[in-house]
Amino acid sequence: MKPVPGIIAIVIFATATAGAGYWLGLRNAGGEQAAAPVAADAASERKPLYYRNPMGLADTSPTPKKDAMGMDYIPVYAGEEAPAGSGNQISISTEKVQRLGVRTEAAKLRALGRVVRAAGRIEPDERRTYIIAPKFEGYVERLHVNATGQPVGKGQALFEVYSPELVSVQREYAIAMQGVQSLKESGSESRDAMKQLAEASLTRLKNWDISEDQIKGLAASGETRRTLTFRSPVSGIVTEKKALQGMRFMPGEALYQIADLTSIWVIADVFEQDIGLVKSGTKAKIHINAYPDRTFTGALTYVYPTLTAETRTVAVRIELANPGNLLKPGMFAQVELPVGTKSPVVTVPTSAVIDSGTRRIVLVQAGEGRFEPREVKTGARSDDHIEVVSGVKDGELVVVAANFLIDAESNLKAALSGMTPAPQGAKAGGAVHQAEATVDDVDAKDGTVMLSHGPVASLKWPAMTMEFKVANSALLKDLQPKARVSIDFVERQQGEWVITGVKPQAAGKGAGAPVAANPHAGH
Repeated sequence: MKPVPGIIAIVIFATATAGAGYWLGLRNAGGEQAAAPVAADAASERKPLYYRNPMGLADTSPTPKKDAMGMDYIPVYAGEEAPAGSGNQISISTEKVQRLGVRTEAAKLRALGRVVRAAGRIEPDERRTYIIAPKFEGYVERLHVNATGQPVGKGQALFEVYSPELVSVQREYAIAMQGVQSLKESGSESRDAMKQLAEASLTRLKNWDISEDQIKGLAASGETRRTLTFRSPVSGIVTEKKALQGMRFMPGEALYQIADLTSIWVIADVFEQDIGLVKSGTKAKIHINAYPDRTFTGALTYVYPTLTAETRTVAVRIELANPGNLLKPGMFAQVELPVGTKSPVVTVPTSAVIDSGTRRIVLVQAGEGRFEPREVKTGARSDDHIEVVSGVKDGELVVVAANFLIDAESNLKAALSGMTPAPQGAKAGGAVHQAEATVDDVDAKDGTVMLSHGPVASLKWPAMTMEFKVANSALLKDLQPKARVSIDFVERQQGEWVITGVKPQAAGKGAGAPVAANPHAGH
């Protein structure tokens, strides 16, 4: 029986199809076998060693998982693992440390020096200021010194006065002295009475500040003088003159004021927060605008006991010599008061201390890419450094730049929770936020960019256009106008958002398209 031609054709087709399938299968299998090692190599390049608790608790997992609040455990890669006993340390890759611009400096023993600066004014020494005020009624007969600001010497005649009362007392004294002389041979009672009268008149003259020379002249001659000359009690400058020739004056009326300006005061206003550092005896430097090439020195002698509420300042007094009367009352002065510790203490730069308001934290470098937050107790301050009473030792490396970025990148709050138990029921929140955006404008000089970004779930933000700062200028190379990027950003301080990482996106991918008119623009 001959085979049917149709059946033969079907058998040949099936055999050919099976052979082709077998050959393609071998080829595909070989391709997969060749590609498998490549994928395996790629996976082995960045394989997590383990996963750590996102809240910094001593809990790890060999596989990805979530904690009780639904937060993903954080992968730890080779080189990022912390050594034993460092549960509260922060681990950051070397690449991120360089990108963030982290800089460290060793804590050092140094004597803190600080200068308290204050504005002041030149004033006369109150103890060297004199008033000339007659103690009797009279008239200004003649002026010898007739201008304010005129220098006078001690004993120099200032003015002459006429007083009927003064003339009367002089006559009484002269008559009494003549009576004492004439009654030398008479009874003792009469002579004693006349002597008492002379002494009473002499006392009145002395109480009126009549000089001894004038009294002796009166006693010797027995003649009364119509006018009396007032002389300067000190060498100085006439700072006030009210006397006018021919004027009438009453008892106690100030006619002249004379100030000895060979020594003057500087009254400086020290701010309230600095007054505790200022001590009597401190040597002060005084700068005067009139003499920019000279520095005057004096000693702080008194801290006034009251505070000016309007300016929150306390006045201090500095005494200094004034040779040549270069310093004039009323001049403004800039005062520098050096304060600080004399013995060396452990110090760190002021930028190293993160002050939360309730405690102060310093990040200590524990190794390559590892940082340990420590609570410290601080003491005295200088302009650039602060004393660390406890928490950091001499020679330890502390982070002085990019502290806030380490906080953002590695969740410093989580690390600190290992130092202080978290309150029960507390909610965790990441410090780093991500967004996809389009670059609208770049200001390289100020280090700012204007972005139109999509929604940010971690902050519950809608899509909007707003300004960001960059952590360092190296990030600007990926932030070109119209570029679509994925960014990591943190809040450095209230309302200041800083980009810490940038990843370019392919055109047409992501939600970074420009946002239309948005009520939240410029957030």
